[in-house]
Amino acid sequence: MTRRITMLSLVTALICALLGLGPAVGGAFAASVGTTGPTFLNIPGADGTPLSANVDQPTTPGPHPVIVFISSWSLNDVEYIAQETALAGRGYVVVSYTPEGFLDSGGQIHVASPQDVADTSAVIDWTLANTSADPNRIGVAGVSYGAGLSLLAAAHDPRIKAVAAMSAWTDLTYSLYGNQTRHLLAGDLLGFLGQLTGRPDAQLTQVLSDLNSNTDIPWIESWAAARSPATYLSQLEANHPAVYIANAFGDSFFAPDQIVSFFNQYTGPKRLDLAPGDHATVELTGLAGLPNTVWSNVGNWFDTYLNGASTATTGVDLTAVGGGQRHFADWAATSSSTQTLNLSATRISSGYYTVANAGVPFLTNGLTQITGSPSSIWLPLVDRSDAAVWQGPTLSSGESIQGIPQAHVTVTPSASSGTLVAYLYDVNWLGEASFVTHVPYTYLNATPGVPLNISMDLNAIDYNVPAGDHLALVVGTKDLLYADADQTGSTDAFSGGTLTVPVG
Repeated sequence: MTRRITMLSLVTALICALLGLGPAVGGAFAASVGTTGPTFLNIPGADGTPLSANVDQPTTPGPHPVIVFISSWSLNDVEYIAQETALAGRGYVVVSYTPEGFLDSGGQIHVASPQDVADTSAVIDWTLANTSADPNRIGVAGVSYGAGLSLLAAAHDPRIKAVAAMSAWTDLTYSLYGNQTRHLLAGDLLGFLGQLTGRPDAQLTQVLSDLNSNTDIPWIESWAAARSPATYLSQLEANHPAVYIANAFGDSFFAPDQIVSFFNQYTGPKRLDLAPGDHATVELTGLAGLPNTVWSNVGNWFDTYLNGASTATTGVDLTAVGGGQRHFADWAATSSSTQTLNLSATRISSGYYTVANAGVPFLTNGLTQITGSPSSIWLPLVDRSDAAVWQGPTLSSGESIQGIPQAHVTVTPSASSGTLVAYLYDVNWLGEASFVTHVPYTYLNATPGVPLNISMDLNAIDYNVPAGDHLALVVGTKDLLYADADQTGSTDAFSGGTLTVPVG
């Protein structure tokens, strides 16, 4: 069978095979052992559907710990070839497979359905029957789609003892319809890539159609909930695997607040890493076999929980925008106090764009990751008739924002529905406003003229505000990332509120 390989997979394979670059995965078991090398084959899924896969394993006597990699949306199992080669050389049986519906795997794209979860267990069954795998030392891992599936599989299969989920989702409803706001750009991009590289099933096609047309939202929410690891948290607790999650602050698909909530609720061995970047950009270089902090942590995680080492640490690691990493025992320890800005009364028109925005997916936050400098606007250019602007006092000694800022506003709409998008900026003395974080919020079925009390949790962030700068909160009504519920010509009258910022 001819294997279709995406550009990223091709680059990864070439680097691994031709240049011999091994990823820096860290850990105490870095010494190489002989391996069989990647062998490409099909593995039957739970219902017999062929899943495109490859396997690499040590030539030394077993049994050996197992890692099952699940490929990302629109990529195939070659995605992990560099990491697979390195981990097999450190004594792991490593199997990578392409979920149903994508590229050379059979079937249709069901989007993390019970069938997909059962397929992961079927791949584990095959691995135990056909390799030198140890049934008591099994881990699963993946990026993006593979990350969410890994968490779902661990909640349903008690044989899984460790998970590494990178750029994961935990609440698919929040990703598609967080704060009653349709995340259309993310949905459209996933739909386009799914059509390009696979075969979406009827339900996925219907979900994307309904999301675009704003119809049958309750059905979309129930469909998404069934595909959310957070729905099965009690089952995950019962199985008690060691869970490592690494995500980006600026993830255009899976905003980090859902990850923080999931992490805080889970009581098993756990670690959360958050860093500047966008979806799957923080771990990207590791897929090409280059040194990468996330992949080093993945190696340490599996070495500790599958191979008896003690190289992994639990807790929370935050990497600040612009650099600087801090470790905390848990999420509660990330901030030691809060700063509060009182918001004065103002009125804005609804339904108009301003220069305040959350940026271009992948490009904006990806550049922030690479350069260490966030995107910026000139704050005086924000039209005060179309967006509310509140500015705090100058910070003589600066401060470190660590956590989830919260905006609480009382707003009286003149229409029954509308969308608010809150942006937090770091502003210097020239009025240059550097983007810190944001969140959308949509109100529906409001009574015109009756005040609404709205709370908005902005996306989690680690950001150092320099001395001499000040914070500004901007609330507009339109952003290209989201489908809004604005009624052009209506107004939103703010009668007050607060911005609460967690600081370290």
